[in-house]
Order: sequence, then structure tokens, then C-alpha cells
Amino acid sequence: QVHLVESGGGSVQPGGSLTLSCALSGVNYDTFCLSWFRQAPGKAREGLGAIDTDDYTNYADVVKGRFTISKTNAANTLYLRMNSLKAEDTAMYYCAAGVRRPFGCAINVGYTFWGRGTQVTVTD
Repeated sequence: QVHLVESGGGSVQPGGSLTLSCALSGVNYDTFCLSWFRQAPGKAREGLGAIDTDDYTNYADVVKGRFTISKTNAANTLYLRMNSLKAEDTAMYYCAAGVRRPFGCAINVGYTFWGRGTQVTVTD
């Protein structure tokens, strides 16, 4: 059974950095895509980026160059490193997993399993 648990959220000042972790269980790293999403109050959930089975990553334009997704299979952990944080990055952040499709790992679709989220607040 696939299970995901996020951690590492908190409050940070604008321009600061934060790293989120997602503890994974039941994930087959040869067949699953992994991703990070976020949802701010009153806004739709948005995909931030995805990491493929070969560790290839792709990112949404809104976070490209500031956020980095990585994973450590041996440690069963997915990471989201966030730099140069802005107030508009304030949201609940979720990790997600889904079976890889033939076209690869999309940023926004194809995810079946979700964590409960961790809150990130960027404020002075």
C-alpha cells in the first residue's frame, strides 16, 4: 500500500529557503512518478514539478530555477528544496505518486496517491 507523509513546512521570511521532505512507503521507484503540488487558500491546486524513474525532473514555470525536486530511493524520501521564497509561495504543499505513463511524468496529471500536506508560510 502506497503511503506518503510530508514534513518540513514552517514559516520563513521572503528570500529564504526551506526543504520539504516526503516519506514514501509502498512506492516502486522503477514504475512510479513522484511530484509536488501546492494549494493556496481560494486557489486551485497547482503542480510544481515531477521526477521520473530515471531522476529526470521538470518544473512549472512559476518555480523553475527556484525549486528543486530530488529523491533518495534508499531512504525512501522525496525532497523539495525551495529557494528565494516569495509571499506568493505561501500554501499547503503536497507530495504525490502515480504509475508512470508511456509519455513520462507530467507535472499536473496522473497522480493517484497523496500525502496530507505541510504548510509553508512566507512572511516578514
